Amino acid sequence: MAYYDDVKDAADYIRARISTVPDLAIVLGSGLGDFAGTLGDAVSLPYSDLPHWPASNVIGHEGRLVIGTAGGRTIAALAGRCHVYEGHDLKTVTFAVRALGLLGVKVLVLTNAAGGINTRFDQGALMVIDDHINLIGNNPLVGTNDERFGVRFPDMSEVYSRRLRGVADEAAAALGVTVRHGVYAGLLGPSYETPAEIRYLRVIGADAVGMSTVPEAIAARHMGIEVLGISCITNMAAGVLPQSLHHDEVMETARRVRGQFIALLNAVIARA
Repeated sequence: MAYYDDVKDAADYIRARISTVPDLAIVLGSGLGDFAGTLGDAVSLPYSDLPHWPASNVIGHEGRLVIGTAGGRTIAALAGRCHVYEGHDLKTVTFAVRALGLLGVKVLVLTNAAGGINTRFDQGALMVIDDHINLIGNNPLVGTNDERFGVRFPDMSEVYSRRLRGVADEAAAALGVTVRHGVYAGLLGPSYETPAEIRYLRVIGADAVGMSTVPEAIAARHMGIEVLGISCITNMAAGVLPQSLHHDEVMETARRVRGQFIALLNAVIARA
């Protein structure tokens, strides 16, 4: 199928330009891309140079793949992702994850900026994702299944690896960093949710809400990749506080927790 061939082209292009194939990759969410700049011996590949690779056009998503060293191992960091709300279909949104899987990545860390639904969470808190609720309205596995990626009906009873969640807790404890745990609801966007929608999400068990991550996690599990998800609670969701929501607030909070976030990622990488 043409899609598989395009993904393979991208993976082959990356493989030809690096000396060591990474077994762990991190997708960096809004305002969290600074981590990519901390990698040692880095090879930086703009998305525009990668065959068939979708562009990342949202503020706070730089748009480059960086492969380098951290925690004593070679990793890949995606500084920026594309979203369904930009007009992309889900095959495009999950293209990068598919390419990383064909490259040889076995562990995927998905990060995002999220709105806090759980009122016990503080702005700037880091939340380990225990599970998700897919309210995007579609699934990246819809359509003809290509067995080279995975089986027709993949199990989703443990999307976010219990082992890796434990690793994140150990890493946080070693750093003296508090991490929360919760359920992430993925919505289409790009408008922020209404207060009524947030009340609904709270009733059905969501602790945080965002516009990414869920399709990538599904595609990764389809390929047998082990997944860890970490949300940065960059703002309280609509109706939680008596104020309107702005993307600038998301970016500012992400910048504020940059050091803590980078330290946690490095500690996770060293243990994962």
